Amino acid sequence: MKIRIVNNSKHPVPAYETIHSAGMDIRANLDNPVILKPMQRALIPTALFVEIPIGYEAQIRPRSGLAFKNGITVLNTPGTIDADYRGEVKVIIVNLSQEDFIVKDGERVAQMIIAAHERAEWEEVNKLADTTRGAGGFGHTGTK
Repeated sequence: MKIRIVNNSKHPVPAYETIHSAGMDIRANLDNPVILKPMQRALIPTALFVEIPIGYEAQIRPRSGLAFKNGITVLNTPGTIDADYRGEVKVIIVNLSQEDFIVKDGERVAQMIIAAHERAEWEEVNKLADTTRGAGGFGHTGTK
């Protein structure tokens, strides 16, 4: 699949790190580092603009290494970039650690996954089909 991209950043276009990677790392495009205090969030620019095909979305997700090692994650996860959005791709990150975190220019701050989606049509009915689970939810099956 080919996806049109305008790259106004100082960095290469998003890329898969390995042949088996589902997500492409995206990088911060900053003139100055951003210091995130504990529990602080920031909107990080990428200077990327994408044209996602109809029937697909780009999902913005956290990078596991940043989350585990530094307590940095992406809010609104996964963030969706719709096929008709033409603005800059930006990443909402938050510092969940107890220490300041510095986001530097070129740092891989998130990953982008291209995913197909369906458009649903609602069919209003008076009753839903019965299942064994029924209305059970929110941990009703226990933890073991």
